[in-house]
Amino acid sequence: MENQQEGPARQERSVRRRRVLIASVAGCAVLGGVLVLLPREPAEPAPPSPGALAMAAVGSGVPATLPGLAELIGEREKAVRARPGDAASWAVLGVAYAERGRRLADPAYYPRAEKALRTSLKVRPQRNTRAVAGLAALANARRDFRAARRWGEAAVKLEPRRWTTYPLLIDAYTGLGEYKAAKRTLDRLTGLRSGPAVLARAAAVYRDRGWREDAAASLADAAAGARAPAERASYLERSGQLAFERGDLDVALRHFREAVRLDPDQRAAQAGQGRTLAALGRTTEALNAYLAALAEQPSPQYALELGELYESLGMPEAARVRYGLLRERVRRAAAGGADEELVLGRFEADHGDPKAAVRRLRAEWKRQPGTEVADALGWALYRAGEPAEALRFALSATDTEPGGGVCDAASMYHRGMIERELKRYGAARRHLTEALRINPHFSPLHGPAARAAAGALGEPPDEGVPEMDDGAG
Repeated sequence: MENQQEGPARQERSVRRRRVLIASVAGCAVLGGVLVLLPREPAEPAPPSPGALAMAAVGSGVPATLPGLAELIGEREKAVRARPGDAASWAVLGVAYAERGRRLADPAYYPRAEKALRTSLKVRPQRNTRAVAGLAALANARRDFRAARRWGEAAVKLEPRRWTTYPLLIDAYTGLGEYKAAKRTLDRLTGLRSGPAVLARAAAVYRDRGWREDAAASLADAAAGARAPAERASYLERSGQLAFERGDLDVALRHFREAVRLDPDQRAAQAGQGRTLAALGRTTEALNAYLAALAEQPSPQYALELGELYESLGMPEAARVRYGLLRERVRRAAAGGADEELVLGRFEADHGDPKAAVRRLRAEWKRQPGTEVADALGWALYRAGEPAEALRFALSATDTEPGGGVCDAASMYHRGMIERELKRYGAARRHLTEALRINPHFSPLHGPAARAAAGALGEPPDEGVPEMDDGAG
């Protein structure tokens, strides 16, 4: 009897379980329908790859990271292997090669860049502005400013409103000493575009015209508006250069350190730290900073600066090692079609054969008569025993009226020493004093020499006492 009563009860429980299950399934179905109808939270976009960031940077004329350039090069190499007729990929590859070579001070990239850019032009010979502008960028990296001007002007003619070409032309005109053309080009650029990259380019023009406060303000605005860390680091490095030139060493060091923090591959900022730390008397830190920069970017200029620091510390053997590196890198540059005659001429004037320096720098002056070359040639002529001709170039290098004279401490020191040799003592005293006022620690070798020369000239004579000086300067 008991078993007979359990049967119906069991059946009733089974029915109830089925009803609950059916109700649960139905509820899930309704809930699922509601969830489908509800708006979904947007998925987090994947961060762009370093190669994509480098592509955007290359296209917009701002600095890219070295890892990004490496990835971009790999992607474009793969693209042109798959599609040899892809003119755009060839052009991007060429620009990336040129920029990587410049950042690494490795001229072996330059022939590869030229081949890629010329292949792009061969594939698309008409209206290929990207390749033409790329050849201008490559020529600037090689310090072939005449070629850069030619390619830059051709690119502007093809697309007058393509703003990224104008900074390339400004660099070319500046290298050729055509400062009025550089200013006109900047005016056209600012009429087309605003933003950090344009502000940074304007700062370079302002600096060359002697408007240091305007240059510093423009760079500060550029750094504040930069989006990518590598871009901001580049502008901070330039701000550090400006601060060092005016002798504001603490500010310079802060800018250089922040630049390296943002972009550890910012070797120019590391060398800037070395320069500034040496000026502050922190020589061990300075040597370490220079060595770190040279290890990854063996620039002839950094080798010269480090060699002179060693020389100032009474370490001639260590200096000779760095001077040997300088010569080797200049030879490599020439093999890659790059011109490092300016830095080699500076080296020869002070540490080698001054007459050889004059020959090199005269040839350089004929190729590209900019302010830096005028200053270097004037100093080489002085060191070679030709102060009268030297003064002509020193005046050119420090004359801001045409818009190209740069009154930094080194150029003022050079002018003052030349004038002292010519017995123009009043002018010599003024310009040596000005060099020390701008930055008394502009060079570990020449800073002390400037102080000694100014001290030897003594105070100006009393009013009414004649002094041998023709009033120049």
